[in-house]
Amino acid sequence: MTTTKRSDQLTTIFKGIEDNFEQMKNWRRHMHMNPELSFEEVHTAKYIEEQLNNFGLEVKTQIGGKNGLIGILQGDKPGKTIALRADFDALPIDDEKEVPYKSTKPGIMHACGHDGHTSALLGTAAVLSEHRDKLNGNVIFVFQPAEERPPGGAKFMIEEGILDNVDYVFGAHLASEIPLGKVGVGPGFQMAAVDKFEINIQGLGGHGARPHESIDSLVIGTSVVEALQKIVSRNIDPLKSAVVTIGVFQAGNAFNVIPDSARIEGTVRTFDADVRDKVQEKINSIVAGITSAFDATYEIDYLRGYPALYNHEKETAIVREILSESFSEENVTELEPTMGAEDFSYFLEKKPGTYFRVGSRNENEATHYPHHHPKFDFDERALVNISKSFVRIVSHYLIEETANE
Repeated sequence: MTTTKRSDQLTTIFKGIEDNFEQMKNWRRHMHMNPELSFEEVHTAKYIEEQLNNFGLEVKTQIGGKNGLIGILQGDKPGKTIALRADFDALPIDDEKEVPYKSTKPGIMHACGHDGHTSALLGTAAVLSEHRDKLNGNVIFVFQPAEERPPGGAKFMIEEGILDNVDYVFGAHLASEIPLGKVGVGPGFQMAAVDKFEINIQGLGGHGARPHESIDSLVIGTSVVEALQKIVSRNIDPLKSAVVTIGVFQAGNAFNVIPDSARIEGTVRTFDADVRDKVQEKINSIVAGITSAFDATYEIDYLRGYPALYNHEKETAIVREILSESFSEENVTELEPTMGAEDFSYFLEKKPGTYFRVGSRNENEATHYPHHHPKFDFDERALVNISKSFVRIVSHYLIEETANE
């Protein structure tokens, strides 16, 4: 009796991924040259649909609005269903790179690597569609719009039931801070919940020489900003994490006029749900108390954004182990939690899985720029590593060791 090892099957599939590298690169560069903003990705969605149809997959479009889509690969035998996700929206940033695939749209560019995520997932779909006879189960390739702009695309796609029959879900993100060839994996909370607030303070304007006849919205606003910065240090358990950041303060437009209104905008980042509630409560009470003390009025618009991203312990341990086999143990690094946000968190609220990061920087400084930078770029060989990671995960759940006489 001979045994067909999973590793032998993987070698064949990995060879297909490597052979498909130029195609993945072409997909990526096409999307990089033709970026579309969140909730506006009509042409990108159509482009993805065309590729999925070429692979012979069942394709469903216009999910979660008009731009989300999935490709469904049914294996020859029954088994689990694995969902793999990529995002494909761009950012409102001018592309400052001087490369042949520079964005052709002024003020819009793929500055976070979503074009790479989509190209790598397309590459995964292409090669796995040629090996459906080896699959004991199904793979759903999720292409999600609008990751960059709350309320995001994930929530709406999930509400339409794309995860109803899914057992596990996985996602990957390029990482310019991690060297090419390395993969970052970590359990538990890895990315924060993100909330946005806008505070409008209404006072009474007047002449700068007669402040006693006015209600100075600017001075009231500075008191609010100062008090908000004390929430974390004085109201939150020091063993738990939270961030309150003010990014906008606008009041007045003349040196000798007391402004009648002030506008403050900021963000809150947390991991713990109780901490999230506490910060929102304190913002409301602080603004109410200070404005009341100065006889002003106020309005607060508080938007709850993406929840904290929690990587499930069991599935993360599995991914760490199997990627250590593929990339070597020393090349699988421990992820450190970040206060950044990601709406893949909605997927992980519904189904077990994990979200990992794949290194994309090389010795060239052009690959060292941080995400959301106007010169952001990455080593395109990372596309192969994302695709291999996805295939390795799928093989763990859906490809069995088989024995033949």
